[in-house]
Amino acid sequence: MKPTFTIEAGQLPALLAFARIAELGSFTQAARELGVSPSALSQTLRGLEAGIGVRLLHRTTRRVGLTEAGSALLARIEPALLDIDAALDDIRQQRERPAGTLRITVPQIVAPALLEPHLAEFLRTYPEIRLDILVDSALNDLVADGLDAGIRLGEKVQLDMIALPLGGAQRSVVVGAPDYLARRGTPMHPRDLHAHNCLRTRFGGGGTVYRWEFCERGRWFEIGVDGNLVCNDTALTLHAALAGIGLVHTMEARVRDALDDGTLVSVLDDWLPPYDGFYLYYPSRAQLAPKLRVFADFLRERLGSLPEHRRSPA
Repeated sequence: MKPTFTIEAGQLPALLAFARIAELGSFTQAARELGVSPSALSQTLRGLEAGIGVRLLHRTTRRVGLTEAGSALLARIEPALLDIDAALDDIRQQRERPAGTLRITVPQIVAPALLEPHLAEFLRTYPEIRLDILVDSALNDLVADGLDAGIRLGEKVQLDMIALPLGGAQRSVVVGAPDYLARRGTPMHPRDLHAHNCLRTRFGGGGTVYRWEFCERGRWFEIGVDGNLVCNDTALTLHAALAGIGLVHTMEARVRDALDDGTLVSVLDDWLPPYDGFYLYYPSRAQLAPKLRVFADFLRERLGSLPEHRRSPA
């Protein structure tokens, strides 16, 4: 027996509008994205609230916030709205030209080195694809979070994923400005870092602070360094290193230009050999959506690649 839908006429567009207002926290921004006037959007929301008999939003002159009922409703309808969006995307993929929203997650350290140099060209080449990029060092669950794909180190890729190598082996470096090294000296062994100001990275808003990794005689080990700056924005720590504040542990690709022009100098190179690089990965599916297929092909052409492989439990 087929299900009977009881959503009243006009309620689904109103629910979509409510979710967009809640996400943006602004009637004006939501109206602009939806292509309607703020007054028309406000009227739609009032109609929804009147129809269900519950106030969903707190409105002030400065901000829009969810009521308790609004938060509960949003939590219930968001998965369904994502499913609807995905279903429409799947239909769009039946067209000859790749189109639709491609949702991917990348760690913060990867975005500048692997994505930024190529985003503009990709978006010009495929104007009907809309990229929704979550820059987050947390290990997101692609399926649970409604994501199409992610980029991570090979060792971090979830099991039962299809993984496409991007750019081959990578290398990390510890770098500092010449004037910093002139003042504080050059560390000759990782243990010497305890006498240096090390600019550290925190994973996520309140996550763990990254312990610097090194390798000696084929065995990797970690060191808990210290310094006067901890930040979850790798760009900020890099700017501080360029300003001569301290040392930073980062991807070599991220600072290649600074190393070439001498504004940064690498140290401890003997303890930082190449390691398995980054992978574009996605859930194992019978058919790869055209939007993801062209994105994968595009990145692999520009970064270099090896054949794909399926991650499986050991």
